[in-house]
Amino acid sequence: MSPANAAMQDETDAEQTSGYWSWWPSWRPTSMSLLKSAESKILACLQNDVWSRFVTLSNQNRIWTLKVTNKSSHKHKDQAAKTPLVMVHGFGGGVGLWIRNLDTLSCSRPVYAFDLLGFGRSSRPSFPSDASLAEEQFITSIEQWRQSLGLERMILLGHSLGGYLATSYTIQYPERVSHLILVDAWGFPERPQPQLQGSEGSEVKRVSPPRWVKALVSLFSFFNPLAVIRAAGPWGPGLVNRFRPDFKRKYEDLFDDDTMTQYIYHCNAQNPSGEVGFKAMSESLGWAKRPMVQRVHLLPPSMPVSMLYGALSWVESSTGNTVAQIRGKSLTSITLIEDASHHVYADQPEEFNRVVESICNTVD
Repeated sequence: MSPANAAMQDETDAEQTSGYWSWWPSWRPTSMSLLKSAESKILACLQNDVWSRFVTLSNQNRIWTLKVTNKSSHKHKDQAAKTPLVMVHGFGGGVGLWIRNLDTLSCSRPVYAFDLLGFGRSSRPSFPSDASLAEEQFITSIEQWRQSLGLERMILLGHSLGGYLATSYTIQYPERVSHLILVDAWGFPERPQPQLQGSEGSEVKRVSPPRWVKALVSLFSFFNPLAVIRAAGPWGPGLVNRFRPDFKRKYEDLFDDDTMTQYIYHCNAQNPSGEVGFKAMSESLGWAKRPMVQRVHLLPPSMPVSMLYGALSWVESSTGNTVAQIRGKSLTSITLIEDASHHVYADQPEEFNRVVESICNTVD
């Protein structure tokens, strides 16, 4: 049996439970089974061949994984020789969010997508409260996942938090990555320091937020980022619909109901795990405690890096210019995708797929 087959467990294996208290599901209308059902409805849209399994790591944690390949059998041999594309989702996401990209991108090479440890259908272990240790737990799980599947090299694409982790992974295991693609990556810039009055130059002291704002920020710092979805209990799905109606719009050509917002809800209403790791890695207002710009110089000079940004995103594309300056003569390209917000891959899927496919073709 190959390492890949040995590592896989069938989807019909017993699902992980989402809680220890029998009364909890009656208050919070979610379960791993409901998440599985929502995801299945999404993946049914795929035209190409999909292989979906849990990959078991050496510590027995399981990573939910998709492998998508071209349905045309005569292309399988050509595909097998190509470097696979591995896609890493962002905070609060899962494999289902790539539904508008997987078919196109898997036409010429195998595409893997997985739920990060602590997110989606993957195992939900505890995470340390130390930023570097939490980050290391994510990175170790990605490397063990790669080893279990026997992937020698990959084109690594990460969105948002996935971009931060993909960069950290590439710094540690550069021999495994042929090209690093960062899509609206989180956690790169350093937090700006407020200028004090009377300092040199004409800088004006920044207006301090009102006390009540500081108090609220302080209060919410004690909670996990997605706690409000769980605390809302039976009103949680409606809350996601109300505050993230854009997710329904982004996929309205595929689903005319609440399929995508239901999927988002079930991904994020389970017991907190990955979000605990994210909280450990972030400061207030979403800044990274260990900004990646302080480490990008550790990427090998020969590592090609492509940075994609949505022109309408809250993520500053100027960070890409900073990274390019730090890397000097190393190949660093920056692409701005018009009429796209943070979720570039869903806002402008055709252009996103075209750009990513073009980058992949530079590898092989």
